[in-house]
Amino acid sequence: MIIKNPRFEISAVKPSQYPKNDLPEIVLVGKSNVGKSSFINTMINRKKLARTSSEPGKTRQINFYNIDEKFYFVDLPGYGYSKMSKQEQEKVGSFIEQYLFNSKKIALIIFLIDIRHSPTENDRLMYNYIISSNKPFLILANKADKIAPTKVIPTCESLQKELNPLMDNIMLPFSSEKKIYKDDVWEIIEKVVNGDGPF
Repeated sequence: MIIKNPRFEISAVKPSQYPKNDLPEIVLVGKSNVGKSSFINTMINRKKLARTSSEPGKTRQINFYNIDEKFYFVDLPGYGYSKMSKQEQEKVGSFIEQYLFNSKKIALIIFLIDIRHSPTENDRLMYNYIISSNKPFLILANKADKIAPTKVIPTCESLQKELNPLMDNIMLPFSSEKKIYKDDVWEIIEKVVNGDGPF
C-alpha cells in the first residue's frame, strides 16, 4: 500500500473524543516500550509521525492516526509500566477497556510482544482479553532484529506455543529496523480494510 498523506488526527480518553466517521480502525496493543509507535512509522515510511520515546509509559491517551482517509492506526497506551502510579494505571486501563469494547469500527487488533522475552502475565491477560473481544487479530513478535536471524522463526514458534498452544492464530516476526514481514502485515491490513473477508 502506498501511503501519501498520513496525519495525526486526535488524542482521546473518552468516546466523545473519538473521530466522528466510519473509517475502519487498526488497533495497536502491547506493553510499554514494545514499539507500537515505531511500527506505525515503519509501516507508513515516516520517521516521526508517531512520537516514539525511550521512556516507557509516555503514551497516556489513545492516539488516532488518519491514513490517507482510508483507515486509522489507533495507538493505545502501553500496559505494565511499573513507574506509573496505581491510580494512573487504573485510569489508563479503564479507557483502554472502554475503547476496545465500545468501538464498532475496529477492523483488526495488532498485538505486539517482544520476541526476546517470554510473554509476561500482562501479555497473557491482554491475549485473553483480545480473544474474548471476538475481534480479528494478529500477533507480532517485534524487535526481531535484536536476535540472530537464524533464531527468528524458531523463537517465534516457541512464543506462539507459550501464548497460543493451539497454534490457530497468526503470529509473525516484525522489525522496525529491518522492516521484516512489513509486506505481509500490509497484505493483512489491506484485506480487513477492504472488507475482503478473513485473512
